[in-house]
Amino acid sequence: MLDRIKASMSSLAPAEQRVAKLVLGDPRSFANLPVSELAERAHVSKPTVVRFCRSMGYDGLSDFKLKLAGSVSEGVPFIHRSVDPDDKTGDVLVKVIDNAVAAFLKYRNDASTFAIEKAAEALASTYKTGRRIEFYGVGNSGVVALDAQHKFFRLGVNTISWSDGHMQVMSATLLGPGDCVVVISNSGRTRDLMDACDIARRNGATTIVITATASPLAAAGQIHLAADHPEGYDRYSPMVSRLLHLMIIDVLATTVALRIGGGKLQPLLREMKNNLRTKRYA
Repeated sequence: MLDRIKASMSSLAPAEQRVAKLVLGDPRSFANLPVSELAERAHVSKPTVVRFCRSMGYDGLSDFKLKLAGSVSEGVPFIHRSVDPDDKTGDVLVKVIDNAVAAFLKYRNDASTFAIEKAAEALASTYKTGRRIEFYGVGNSGVVALDAQHKFFRLGVNTISWSDGHMQVMSATLLGPGDCVVVISNSGRTRDLMDACDIARRNGATTIVITATASPLAAAGQIHLAADHPEGYDRYSPMVSRLLHLMIIDVLATTVALRIGGGKLQPLLREMKNNLRTKRYA
């Protein structure tokens, strides 16, 4: 959570930057002090403190302080333990799993439930009107986009995924009001994805972006689901980022399924499972 605030510092207004510095300077005190004292210490107004919390993607001061207290008290380690050439298999096993677990715990503490709810509501509304939901990603993120299509397809959603830049641009051109596109990117700096996101948004589609905070793509989407981690986006073989993006898709799919309602989904999923039985050996 503190890393996320540091990464967002340059994009904040000067008054909000003073609040951010107060958080970074003593997060434990910030989580326990009343808004009046926080405002006084940061030399800002009380509404500015609340505005800062919302700028960081939280519902308000209470939600921000709750997540901050949890992050500080648990002290979740998030050290990227790189694998060394002389590591034994057991060392590799521990390091890879520890990186993934630490990323999941950090996301649990930092994630904005407000942003997730907003994204789930947009996706559920698109489903209910029969409009299109599309997933865009390139390279490693293209695999995540394909997984997202698979998960939402099983819910009866009219959906497709594109990993080719030309297809993304053409498909985004055909979208309109009521449609929804989810753009997935580790770096948030891929030109093809930025172009497709801009086109979809200009055409009236709702744009949801899953990417790093303070990236160009994060600012381009209407709804930003932050996916922050210490793994550099220029790594040849990204692991933590892929797992984090897949988990965010799982959270979205589950939340949307709950909004659709089990009364409609359960019979569909049951019939699908029965039909698939013929594809397996007894």
